[in-house]
Amino acid sequence: MDSFKSGRIRAIGPFSVGLMVLVAIAGNVAGGDGDLTLWYKQPATKWAEALPIGNGRLGALVFGKIADEQIILNEDTIWTGSPYEPSNPKGAAAMPEIRRLIFAGKVAEAQDLFGKTAMAVNRKRDHEQMKYQILGDLWLNFPGHFSAKNYRRELDLETAIARVVYQVDDVKYTREVFSSPVDQVIVLRLSADKPGRVSFSVKLGGRINVKWPSDETFVTSAIRPDTLVLQGKTGTYREIEGRLRFYAQLKALREGGKTFIDNSNEHDRLNFVGADAVTLVLAAATNFKNYKDIGGNPKALVEKYLADIKGTSYEQLRKDHIREHQRLFGRLEIELDKTDVSNLPTDERLKAFYNSDDPQLAALLFQFGRYLLISSSRPGCQPANLQGIWNGSMHPSWDCKYTTNINLEMNYWPAEVANLSECHAPLLAMIPELAAQGAYTARLTHGARKGWVLGHNTDLWRATGPINGPYWGSWPCGGAWLCTHLWEHYLFTEDEEFLREAYPTMKGSAEFFLETLQVHPKYKWLVTCPSSSPENCPRNAPKTAEGQTASICAGPTMDMQILRYLFNSCARASEILDVDKDFREQVIEASKRLATNQIGQYGQLQEWLEDLDSPEDHHRHFSHLWGMYPGTEISLDRTPDLARAVAKSLEMRGEGGTGFGMTWQMCLWARMRNGDKAHRLLKNEVRVNTCINLFSKCYGTPQVDGTSGAVAGIAEMLLQSHAGKIHLLPALPSAWPNGSVKGLCARGGFEVDMTWKNGSLTAAAIRSKLGNKCKVRYGDMAVELETEAGRGYRLNDKLRQIEEL
Repeated sequence: MDSFKSGRIRAIGPFSVGLMVLVAIAGNVAGGDGDLTLWYKQPATKWAEALPIGNGRLGALVFGKIADEQIILNEDTIWTGSPYEPSNPKGAAAMPEIRRLIFAGKVAEAQDLFGKTAMAVNRKRDHEQMKYQILGDLWLNFPGHFSAKNYRRELDLETAIARVVYQVDDVKYTREVFSSPVDQVIVLRLSADKPGRVSFSVKLGGRINVKWPSDETFVTSAIRPDTLVLQGKTGTYREIEGRLRFYAQLKALREGGKTFIDNSNEHDRLNFVGADAVTLVLAAATNFKNYKDIGGNPKALVEKYLADIKGTSYEQLRKDHIREHQRLFGRLEIELDKTDVSNLPTDERLKAFYNSDDPQLAALLFQFGRYLLISSSRPGCQPANLQGIWNGSMHPSWDCKYTTNINLEMNYWPAEVANLSECHAPLLAMIPELAAQGAYTARLTHGARKGWVLGHNTDLWRATGPINGPYWGSWPCGGAWLCTHLWEHYLFTEDEEFLREAYPTMKGSAEFFLETLQVHPKYKWLVTCPSSSPENCPRNAPKTAEGQTASICAGPTMDMQILRYLFNSCARASEILDVDKDFREQVIEASKRLATNQIGQYGQLQEWLEDLDSPEDHHRHFSHLWGMYPGTEISLDRTPDLARAVAKSLEMRGEGGTGFGMTWQMCLWARMRNGDKAHRLLKNEVRVNTCINLFSKCYGTPQVDGTSGAVAGIAEMLLQSHAGKIHLLPALPSAWPNGSVKGLCARGGFEVDMTWKNGSLTAAAIRSKLGNKCKVRYGDMAVELETEAGRGYRLNDKLRQIEEL
């Protein structure tokens, strides 16, 4: 989607501030200095404690160490390898036999054959993808700063500035760090409250992977007394040659004092003595242009970034950065009650949260999730990966890729509802690129003449072949799931120009399944085959010859739900665009023939066609519940029996799991309008799966998926719009009796503000961006409004219109 790559997207953006003022409510509600600040009394000791900054492309993790500071530097295109296409050409010939074995009940044999013929191949061997890497480290040494007092480390979400303040003797030292989306540089300001007291050394360093033999290289040098350079290339991995080159330059702007180069150690240093203040500006780039072109000139890009800001004061850099950040961040406000616990440092609040009353922490977590999306996903950048754009390891967990059987999608669940539609752009631009690569996999591996396919992972190079092993890699619906994001963006914006660009990608995904769906010999439904329910296997599944449990199957519930959504959205898009009538009829008919949702012996929604769920299964994925959330086909109102089966499945799974698992459960309970259960999952997430810097955890690894999932869950508790109406406070938990929210978005082109007191709505306002008819629901009350584009409508607690705004 060219409009998303360039950033030229048609924003039906926020209304002017002051369009509507909600009725004030009583109670001690959050608002004011510090409510949107993460803060700590000690430095970070690992990156799971460090504070993230980012401009969508260029990120950093700030530790806040006193004498020896470390700042990890990241750039979103620094990956191992180079353009490659790993689809296995043996798969197409083997696919009929794989299907025959599955339908004959010989799933172990089918999975072994899939593993031998369909898994992606990188040149000579293996079925893995590439790894996200680190740009380098910025190291600062402060002589004599050993016994500091009055230490404070903080991240201000409203300004996107990380700050470290402490005192040595009678001098107060301050560091401010931000990554400017305007000027495409990281800025670090070091100052003191007394003249001539800023003295330190700074160096840049790269990283070498020590966990496998690799050929990455880097060199650092001081080319002037005010300039350091870091340049190198990334490594070869799994025989895919590392050909990404990177270049970074650090420019120092000194106020007073003197500076000199120290080249007595392995890495050149710049030394500053007796300055009043020093501003360090870092620019970085790679030769990556797109997933098939690495012909860029990183040095020229860096020099242009620095030339563009030559002569610009620190104050102006800071001002421009804040203004652009607040253009996105300031669109949405949420306020919940504060308590005494709310005044504690963030790490202490997290420890106290499960057994204490601190509603405002949920508001902070909500805004932190929005902050991460803004900081890691802007138009023209890469999508947010498992860790956003932040990474502290050359061998990151799960390679820090794009995992498409839940994690990548969850990263973007809040994008539209949380008023960050532009931040959806990198993902939406990635999908047609995956379609281009996925066409090879569809043809070579699956034998499909039309369409495209993606399983459960991809990387910077848009690889689409199945990876990791057939237990994980046999699932084919990652691309179809991603296509639902294209349609959801349209539902929120009704941007027909965008839909016209997105439609061929959606159609291509549907065409692949129209060709490859199989008629189940027993049930006569259309089913995916081969497939699996992501990362899970049925009760008593057999072992393969490789010793792996057989997960491969036909028609798992999740696939059917996703394909119904895909087919129906393709049909609606075709109708809106007035194209492809024959194709429209095809997908409508195919949708009717897909396997239906089944309720099993325990009253649960079955994960597979057969009743193979186990009450002892506490798996982290909730794949078969996709139709409740993020899908919409299961509903408390329209399909109450299936909704009860979803609840039973959730109860069987329990409330444990990973960060993304807990927040998916939270979203599911919110969609079922059970706010207290959703809130309990939020408390579990904070207690078990939240780092002190508010990143979510997956088995200890910091990730952004669970944090985004929490944002989506909180939004779902306050506002729902998936069923054709705007439902106000559908799942308000008893833990949030008082509060307000301003700027949530609803499908159909609406913005919504609300206040509530003692658990009940006191006022609401709807702002219409497109002039659509608006149905509003609160409790058992409902109202329908005729709206005009650009106008607002204030409602009281009985949904009666007070005035037009």
